[in-house]
Amino acid sequence: MLSLKPIELLPARERVASALRKAIMSKEIRKDQEISIESMAELLGVSATPVREAYQILAQEGLIKLRPNKGAIVIGLSEQWVKDHYGVRAALEAEAARLVAENNSDISELERIVVRSGNLIENGDYSAYADLNQAFHVAIWKLSGNQKLQSMCSSLWNGLSMGYRVTVEEYARISITEHIEIFNRIESKDRMGAYELMRNHIIRSMGDMLTHMKEE
Repeated sequence: MLSLKPIELLPARERVASALRKAIMSKEIRKDQEISIESMAELLGVSATPVREAYQILAQEGLIKLRPNKGAIVIGLSEQWVKDHYGVRAALEAEAARLVAENNSDISELERIVVRSGNLIENGDYSAYADLNQAFHVAIWKLSGNQKLQSMCSSLWNGLSMGYRVTVEEYARISITEHIEIFNRIESKDRMGAYELMRNHIIRSMGDMLTHMKEE
């Protein structure tokens, strides 16, 4: 029987960066909006330190402009930014999947995440899917054995990339189907199959996000 030990998620600064990146991408946080460190820390239930570190990440990406002692102003994003962001993610995460398929890693943790995700969805429980989705990707980055690649993927994470009017339930079913296919290619040591499926998985997310932007 598979254990139920806690799943591994991102470090605090990258969880904060991910939450803010997703909010900017979905326009929950609008262009030209001022976001203070204190208000975001309170909203996200964290200390000021990971928020300050997350702001540095987002500023380097060009999503926000830092204001000394005042937090930041949201610059917003364009379709080209989204294409660039997901293009880099697709290249890095596809390579991570390829490495896992060829390096004889112990993929039992990855299997546990896939099984747990599938069981939740089959039982109609979608509440934990965002965390399990993140855990699936984090596990692959870690199993790649390339710490630089893992760090870069972690810094680019933005959570579920849902299309316009797509429910969490619909998204979760599409996502877990793709995760199972990726896992099966990794398990069978099909490195190029794992590479292509992961790349397609990220590019599909890019398409969903672009559709979301156009329909708003």
